[in-house]
Amino acid sequence: MSSVLGMVLPRSWSAKPLKHVTSVVNRGSAPDYIDDGPVRVVSQAANQLAGIDWSRSRFHSFTGNPKDLKGCLRTGDILVNSTGTGTLGRVGYFSGSVDSRPCMADGHVTLVRTRDCDLDSRFAFYWLGSAPFYEYIYAALIVGATNQIELNRDRLRDARIPVPPLGEQRRIADFLDAETSRIDQIVRIRRDQLALVDSSEVSRAFDAIRGRDVGGQRKESGLPWLGSVPEAWRIAAVSYSFDVELGKMLNQDRVAGEYLRPYLRVANVQWDHLDMESLAYMDFPPEEQERYRLRAGDLLVCEGGSWPGRAALWDGSINEMYYQKALHRIRARGNDLSRWLYYCLLVAERLGVFAVQGNTSTMTHLTREQLKPQRFPFPDPGLQAVVVAELDSAHRRDVSMKSLLVRQMELLAERRQSLITAAITGQFDVSTASGRNTIQGV
Repeated sequence: MSSVLGMVLPRSWSAKPLKHVTSVVNRGSAPDYIDDGPVRVVSQAANQLAGIDWSRSRFHSFTGNPKDLKGCLRTGDILVNSTGTGTLGRVGYFSGSVDSRPCMADGHVTLVRTRDCDLDSRFAFYWLGSAPFYEYIYAALIVGATNQIELNRDRLRDARIPVPPLGEQRRIADFLDAETSRIDQIVRIRRDQLALVDSSEVSRAFDAIRGRDVGGQRKESGLPWLGSVPEAWRIAAVSYSFDVELGKMLNQDRVAGEYLRPYLRVANVQWDHLDMESLAYMDFPPEEQERYRLRAGDLLVCEGGSWPGRAALWDGSINEMYYQKALHRIRARGNDLSRWLYYCLLVAERLGVFAVQGNTSTMTHLTREQLKPQRFPFPDPGLQAVVVAELDSAHRRDVSMKSLLVRQMELLAERRQSLITAAITGQFDVSTASGRNTIQGV
């Protein structure tokens, strides 16, 4: 009786080193990238579990017979990402080119080609992408340290794989093709639903900040992205009612000292949420504490990072909290509400207002000089409070719905992996399994 990774296999199955049932286990070639060319290159970014992401493929400058290229791909080849924390171990399957051009794997991707007489390529794909084998990769098949880790080819070639009779391999692969496709379809639906929830929240906020349902006369706001607003509403710059300040510059000398205090970074500020899991500390001596100390109700807006304009309110949950220079702190001077301004910023950012004004499709910074003159609509503070309360109530419902959808997707991912592991280790007979029962209750 054979076993693999501590799992006992059915009596009719064997277990063999990968090198005994494959014809190729090698890295691809280092490409000479060009804008367009005769050979498509599949990189680690393009190699995804759901299939090749052709939008991330690039082109290799090559003359000659593409079949002579090291890493030239054939239908049925398995691709294993082989360098770097976070992507190493991701397994994809090459079903053919998106167009007539030949394809190749780059030097960071390992190509695994099975011998048809011994091993079905789809069965091997499911094994190499299974949770037990993924864990085994990180436990035994990598070399290097930190972000310089690599998948060792020789260790991979020596890794053992379950080998049922060929006909059974194909039945298992057919079963998993059908069942994973069914689960993946449900996951796509859940993702679409998540996107719809996000979209509806922005649409609702947009209608609210332009007073769509407010009766009476209207006037043009003067803001092309906003359109008309109720006649009585003000159109004012952020700086008219709010102070806008950047936080303290971080340097190595300031990460130690007598007055170490926690501070918020760009990574902590998510949309309408502050991630407090990993707080950093910096020296804030007494003469700087009043300037950089946050108050409940302060609005924090990312100046740079991956999402300029992203914002969240500080709730005062920690008595002493500060902020670094990559964040704007917006503090109300009068009666206008920071929460109202949050919804204005949410809509403006999602509509690309800051990017358009910056004359770039990918804005890297929203500076203080750009933020202060931004103009938004302001009803009287009493109406601001009513509208904000309605938006917050709807937002809480959205958060609950998104949490449910995310949890369902997590359960589906767990079930998908459990199903794959059980099938490829012979824990049940796929010929008698009921596919529809595998995803009931989700």
